Amino acid sequence: MRTLIAALAVALLPTLAAAQDAAKDAAKPKPAAAATGPVAKVNGVAVPRARMEYMIEQQKQRGAQDNDQIRAMVREELVNREVIAQEAGRSGLAKKPEVQAELDLARQQIVVNAYLRDFVRKNPISDADVQKEYERAKSQTGAKEYKARHILLETEDEAKGMIAQLQKGGDFADLAAKNSKDPGSKERGGDLDWNVPGSFDKVFSDAMVKLEKGKFTETPVRTRFGFHVIKLDDVRDTKFPALAEVKQRIQQQLVQGKVEELIKGLRAKAKIE
Repeated sequence: MRTLIAALAVALLPTLAAAQDAAKDAAKPKPAAAATGPVAKVNGVAVPRARMEYMIEQQKQRGAQDNDQIRAMVREELVNREVIAQEAGRSGLAKKPEVQAELDLARQQIVVNAYLRDFVRKNPISDADVQKEYERAKSQTGAKEYKARHILLETEDEAKGMIAQLQKGGDFADLAAKNSKDPGSKERGGDLDWNVPGSFDKVFSDAMVKLEKGKFTETPVRTRFGFHVIKLDDVRDTKFPALAEVKQRIQQQLVQGKVEELIKGLRAKAKIE
């Protein structure tokens, strides 16, 4: 269930993050509406101006300008949609069960999005929240990052045999390419690229950080994945990004966390059968 909740939150992140900016804009004076009433009538059916304003707002969020040309284009689009919708109604298509189900889901999604936008607007992520999360992530990352290789094997005896071959002068990359059970690194000679220790299983990272550059573990390292032989290629100071570079990403992660907690709370209060 956590995966589903996270997926919902991630899908809504662009809208949710924008909702926080909308709260700041709410205090700004709004220009008076240029016109009132429907934007058009199609076979006597009014096309509400609210539809145009909504579509104009969507275009503005994509970087378009609110001008006469855009409004004329939106009006034509709304007229086209109304013409098609009326024809679909006459044909009976709109009454089909699958169309009704799609309409129900679309309406539900719109309501859900509106509720979550309102929630985020009322519970904004502050700069202090972002700074705190940034400092937490920075402290957990550590001062060093490591470039390591490994050979993953199924049994301890296999790992011991691999260590024996390395001690006799065997090439680590070649042995990894031929024997490792890790498909993600096998073709790269076991190369795991640059990572901080926290990226790995703790038993793995504890063994890795104790190695000298160019050395490999002389006893098998057992994790939930199997038995590893680890070689340390290099170590360098961690290049942690500046706050400005990751501020938006952190803000989105915090928004996602708030939405997940909200949904968990609502589910806890609901009677689900």
